[in-house]
Amino acid sequence: MHLVLKTTPTDQNVLQKYNYKKSVSDSLGALQELKALTLQLQNDAYLTASADSFYFRRDTLYVQYFVGDRYRWARLRNGNLGDDLLSRAGYKEKLYQNVPFLPKEWTRLQEQVLTLAETNGYPFARIYLDSLEIQGNQIAATVVLDKGRLMVFDTLQLEGDTRTTKRFLSKYLQLYPGQVYNQQKVVRVQQLLRQLPYLEITRPPQVHFSENKASLVLFLNDKKANQLDGIVGFLPDPNSQTRKFLINGEVTLNIRNMRGTGKQLGLHWRKVERGSQLLDASYVHPNLLGSPLELSGNFNLYKQDSTFLTLRPRLELSYYTLHGSRVSFFTQIRSSRLLLSPAGVRTLRDTLQLADVKYHAYGISYQRNTLDDIYFPRRGYRTEVQLAVGNKNILRNNAFEASYYDTIALRTTQLTGAWRCEYYFKLGKSSVLLTRLQGETLINKQLYLNDLFRLGGLTSIRGFTDFSFYASTYGVGTLEYRFYTAPDSYLLLCYDQGYYRRDISQNRTQQYPYGLGGGISFSTGAGIFQFIYSVGRSQELKQPISLNYSKIHFGIVSRF
Repeated sequence: MHLVLKTTPTDQNVLQKYNYKKSVSDSLGALQELKALTLQLQNDAYLTASADSFYFRRDTLYVQYFVGDRYRWARLRNGNLGDDLLSRAGYKEKLYQNVPFLPKEWTRLQEQVLTLAETNGYPFARIYLDSLEIQGNQIAATVVLDKGRLMVFDTLQLEGDTRTTKRFLSKYLQLYPGQVYNQQKVVRVQQLLRQLPYLEITRPPQVHFSENKASLVLFLNDKKANQLDGIVGFLPDPNSQTRKFLINGEVTLNIRNMRGTGKQLGLHWRKVERGSQLLDASYVHPNLLGSPLELSGNFNLYKQDSTFLTLRPRLELSYYTLHGSRVSFFTQIRSSRLLLSPAGVRTLRDTLQLADVKYHAYGISYQRNTLDDIYFPRRGYRTEVQLAVGNKNILRNNAFEASYYDTIALRTTQLTGAWRCEYYFKLGKSSVLLTRLQGETLINKQLYLNDLFRLGGLTSIRGFTDFSFYASTYGVGTLEYRFYTAPDSYLLLCYDQGYYRRDISQNRTQQYPYGLGGGISFSTGAGIFQFIYSVGRSQELKQPISLNYSKIHFGIVSRF
């Protein structure tokens, strides 16, 4: 079917600037095409554009179409909005003089003014044109705002089975009785609540208005979030000729929402290889001194067999923004001491790539989380970026002669950075694809092995022994496909592509190890059981893709 528009020569010149189908499949397609064309014209200030009449002749639809004049603003005056409110919304009177009347721009101005009103205590505000005058194609009007009644927040209302206190939630959400109503804060409530692993949102929050007060009702149940779990790993012992296995493992204890106040306590111990172990302890104190600030402390201990011991305490102060992001400022100390005996140090002096060091830094980090579920996400993203700078001091060791330090800069500036970005794509009803990029970098002109990052294993590049690689800079990209068989159970296939660089004067290298594998995670009466089988390839470790080098990790995560 052909579509022919019959217009005046003037209107025809206008229509030549617009693309529309002149051949359609049927009359319904012709109607949809006319509607789309009319909407385009009206959005471009041809407010009177319309299809007046039509008739068929054989396979052609003839339409009598009217475009008309392009309407323009003569003037848009400020009624009662106040110069500050309008200027914040982007209004300037000269922008509305002798310019086309574009409905989208007027709608955008309305939305911006109403958004400002909603965030300043007037959720029922409305904006409209008054004293409207139309002469020919010129429009003059006055913009007027009816704010309505000023609203303030009342106390939070909790519905459901939760022991979390209103006091904590009020400060965490930054909603206080008597505070001017802010729609942006209400919108972000659900997103902030999803980041609390010990709360389950049973229904979307509701706002009840009464007189000049707004009561926010939260529908929450407590969720099992305290964590006690252990993982055991079996891997071949490279130093054994009888094919014996090494047994590695870890234990995690997390106590969350202590006495309903949001306080958290964590403890993590891990044996990474023979003679080596790691210990993490943490404490989180929200609403510091009644403020929306969150104070947290972390302590990390890493012992590398009988070679060195590294301690890393950290103190952090965090703040949640209106958009649900978290900005943190922190200070940390990294102290590493050699455990070798003086005789051992002297024996290995020429090849030793270790030193007693102390690094004191200050930094900032940014986090944002939009995941729909903190434990079993189907969609959304999570990102974290961190930057720190500080002074690094090399401490003298009595096992070395005094002259050993003559050619070493004992005090230098060191820069560290870290990033982690992951995105969950929901491919279907039961399928989810996880993409992740994580890494760290260490910038200093004088690095030692006990300065470097450690990677490899279940949390970075699967298919290798934990902490197999030393790196001054690394990045790991992950693709993981999950097929959910239940809300908390899934099968997985994974691929980890790694890159790392080691910048030590006598041990420089650049490598691209990778690992792949599969596994299963499912819910049991005792907790979430996870089993992962993986293999990896590395040139530096001379490890091929082989079943003889495969790694098996399994464990159970119990929440109470």
